[in-house]
Amino acid sequence: MPNRAFRLVRQSPHAASFGTEGANVGISDLAAASRSQFRRSLRLAALASLTLAASQPAAAQSILRDAETEAMFADMAAPLVKAAGMDPKTVKVVLINDDEINAFTAGGQTIYVNSGLIAAADNANQVQGVIAHELGHIADGHVVLANEGVRPAMGIQILSIVLGIAAAAAGGGEAAAGIMAAGQQAALGNYLAYSRTTEATADATGAKFLREAGITGQGMLDFFKKLQAQEAYWSATGKLDPFMQNHPLTGERIADLSADIQASPAFHTKPDAALNVRFLRVRAKLQGFVAPAKDTLGKYPVSDQSIYAHYARAYAYHKSGFPEQADAEATALVTAQPDDPYFEEIRGQILLEAGRPRDALAPLRRAVDGSRDAPLIATTLGHALIATEDKANYPEAERVLRVAVARDDDNPFGWYQLGQVYALQGDDARAALATAEQASLTGNTKIAAFTARNAMAGIPQNSPDWFRAQDIAMTNQNELDDGRKHKH
Repeated sequence: MPNRAFRLVRQSPHAASFGTEGANVGISDLAAASRSQFRRSLRLAALASLTLAASQPAAAQSILRDAETEAMFADMAAPLVKAAGMDPKTVKVVLINDDEINAFTAGGQTIYVNSGLIAAADNANQVQGVIAHELGHIADGHVVLANEGVRPAMGIQILSIVLGIAAAAAGGGEAAAGIMAAGQQAALGNYLAYSRTTEATADATGAKFLREAGITGQGMLDFFKKLQAQEAYWSATGKLDPFMQNHPLTGERIADLSADIQASPAFHTKPDAALNVRFLRVRAKLQGFVAPAKDTLGKYPVSDQSIYAHYARAYAYHKSGFPEQADAEATALVTAQPDDPYFEEIRGQILLEAGRPRDALAPLRRAVDGSRDAPLIATTLGHALIATEDKANYPEAERVLRVAVARDDDNPFGWYQLGQVYALQGDDARAALATAEQASLTGNTKIAAFTARNAMAGIPQNSPDWFRAQDIAMTNQNELDDGRKHKH
């Protein structure tokens, strides 16, 4: 995995959402996951009767991890999370590499935001409106309560399949197909009616959180209008079925929300200007990372000497294999703002991946210090220290990597690098433990259990590391055993 500022993590998150899905622009929400769950249940029944077509499971999506983006999301969400009566330390906003305009929740207190939504948003306040909406889903328990919509829908569906099987047994094949198709349509309509209700509730709750946080709701209204324009386009093509939307029509949502938002004392409050600058930076670097380089260079031509353009081009050149041009853009950023840790980070990464790890150390050390030991940046510094192949740098690498994985509970690349430096220093037992941690995070239960047992054999018994290895071994072995039982 390339060690760039944005890191791809394979995931398959589902559930309650804000934005778009496929051709149904402006419409995706709680149904994204629960409708998938609903259809999986239908698929099982269909297989039993051999008469219904199975739907395809949702493709896995990629999580994008970046220190600057995650810090921005945390600060952007904090006042809203507090207004919702939650602890900002327990709520995460996670970036998904998906060009659809969407955001969603999937249970717990995590909000997923697609890269397409960041690209479509004009400012930070619009994204705050989306986050407020998703917090509304969490606070109102919509993912937890999704079964309230699924159960009655499933009752209609299963009954229809039973009737269909009876008709088929009596020789009425076409009649059976008609009964089952009608049942599926009624069930889906029943479920989506529930989903549309939860969307309207989340809108109202999100508006309340904006008001109580003292944040204008103008961005929420503006973003709805943006979705409305897309909705109008798709409606004109005849591809949009308003009854099959899991969001209320965007026009209806704007009408319902406008009076409430405009009556808020915070409506005329100016958005946070510094936060908006941070958002525009993140949007630019994200463009450089996810979009084809030619698109980025078209949007940010060399004639554009703004900070945002330098940032976007640095990533575009970097990922396209032009290290000299990438370093020139990164150097321009550092020259303009010498104390910015994220500009130092990208410069250090470019040097590291250009085969110059020693030159990367100084900017990466400054980036770690300036970001208050951000775990993802510290992981890159650890990688660079190891890449120098200088034994004198290994103790520092071990130190920064231990801090990085201790402060970030989802950093498999950090554990990989820590395992490398342990092995280079001859500590094979702790190298095995680091490998077990990495395997456990990435879902490789077999490797996790095996390497954790190896670690236990070489680590002093009853020490903290020994107990940790024992926990990993037992947890992953139990998962393996459960998997074998389900196969028989």
